[in-house]
Amino acid sequence: MKKNKANLNGRKNILVTGGAGFIGSRLCEELVRENNVICLDSLITSSLENIRFLLQNPNFEFIKHDLNEPLDLKTLPELKKFEVEVFGIQEIYNLACPTSAKKFDELTVQTALANSILIKNVLDLALANDAKLVHASSAVVYGPRESNSYVNEAFHGSVKIDGPRSCYDEGKRFAEAMIATYRNFYKKPFKVARIFRTYGPRLALNDGQMISDFIFNALDNKDLVIYGTENFSTSLCYVDDVVDGLIKLMKSDMAQSVNLGSNVDVLLKDVAQKIIDLTGSTSQIIYQGALEFITPLPLPDIDLAKVSLGWYPLTTLDKGLEKTLEYTRANKRVLNELANGESL
Repeated sequence: MKKNKANLNGRKNILVTGGAGFIGSRLCEELVRENNVICLDSLITSSLENIRFLLQNPNFEFIKHDLNEPLDLKTLPELKKFEVEVFGIQEIYNLACPTSAKKFDELTVQTALANSILIKNVLDLALANDAKLVHASSAVVYGPRESNSYVNEAFHGSVKIDGPRSCYDEGKRFAEAMIATYRNFYKKPFKVARIFRTYGPRLALNDGQMISDFIFNALDNKDLVIYGTENFSTSLCYVDDVVDGLIKLMKSDMAQSVNLGSNVDVLLKDVAQKIIDLTGSTSQIIYQGALEFITPLPLPDIDLAKVSLGWYPLTTLDKGLEKTLEYTRANKRVLNELANGESL
């Protein structure tokens, strides 16, 4: 059998790094419908609970590993069922990077490593398997929001290599530079998605991400905390739309960075009020000091994604909030244990 072909049952072997995270777990859930999915995660800021429902699926395998250390997938006994030693890996989605607003200061070194050493190891895995690669970058590569103008992929952004956010913001820029270097040198179709602020089920609780906390706290009639002022506005893209964009990008012939996000600007206080109204809550909206990791981001120009991928967000904010509320209500007990740091 020739390497890098779908295996005997016609399913591709797909590696998702950071696959137990918020977006990664939803991506695994979608991909495993038609493929073999290898979910790799160190669980630094993600949760096994995000993928627990997938663990009994014979076409899914979870591996706990910090990819700052190289890994030879062909030697892992749990992957023999996917015949990785014969067929290799066909696609890699890289979403591995610590993402925590409230623990940001504790994770700066791990974040810098994830955007450098880990990226090299992911790229080397892609080369060794002749695999296609989609890397999840971020809107932060454009720098802080300076106006209500929209940024397209040609905007070079602002650089601050010694700032408190540099491990993440400049780290994401360096990761893109690494990918572009490998793409150009090795002539490989490695791709980059610049993801803007995203929300939906499995977004971390009690971590300053706000939308998930708004819903969770509204159900308990607790205060809804906005970390910033009443003028804090942002774009919000539902997670399913982002996952759809990542998969479309993988299937495309694009070889450049592309924005994935909502181009609708909303005030967080209006979002919080929507959630209060949806839940019938008696919660109040209050304001606290801004978090270093949660700041106003630029707004995405998504014309390139529309034209080249046929992609644009389909889920309205109202519908996305309803879906997230439904998930939160259905999983309230488990989410409460997670929010309180209890082991499941």
